[in-house]
Amino acid sequence: MAIEIDASLHRELVPLSWLIGSWEGVGVVGYPGTPERQFGQRVDFTVPGDVPYLLYNAHAWTLDEDGQIDDTLSVETGIWQLVRDRQDFDSGPGYMVPTAETPYTTAEAVEGLRNDKGDFELDVSIVHPHGIMELYAGRVNGPRIDLSTDVVARTRTAKEYSASTRMYGLVGGELMWAWDMAARGNELTSHASARLKKIT
Repeated sequence: MAIEIDASLHRELVPLSWLIGSWEGVGVVGYPGTPERQFGQRVDFTVPGDVPYLLYNAHAWTLDEDGQIDDTLSVETGIWQLVRDRQDFDSGPGYMVPTAETPYTTAEAVEGLRNDKGDFELDVSIVHPHGIMELYAGRVNGPRIDLSTDVVARTRTAKEYSASTRMYGLVGGELMWAWDMAARGNELTSHASARLKKIT
């Protein structure tokens, strides 16, 4: 599958450009102590302006025995971006405006962000309902992404949840992903996976 890259896309997003768009499909979710269920999902990766990060939104719902939508399972929202030191040409913290021009205007400049293994390192933050936020460290190399939690933050009322890993890959034009998590006293254990087709 050929990946078309919008010429106006921020150059730092080129390694992640294969994610951009809306994806829908089905998967299977389960965990020790809970029943295995089929679920549907929509994932949106969007670019909110001329920025060096992707906005991630995911909505999952359970499916009944006939494959019809049963109920909302969960939602997630987050930010995906390449790892590099933040400088005067970046906005933030808060609403602070940039005070310099970005040097990452060419593919050659962005290529300089690769690590010794040839990967681009990733920072990914994902917020869940019910008081859980994950900060992932990961890598992207071609159409494959591997993530592992660096930090899991929980409110005092959240369920016990300590770590997770996620893998995303583009296979035959479809987005496939798998999620392992450590929760409720369990070590990292398979939790969910899905196969999504691009719809926009």
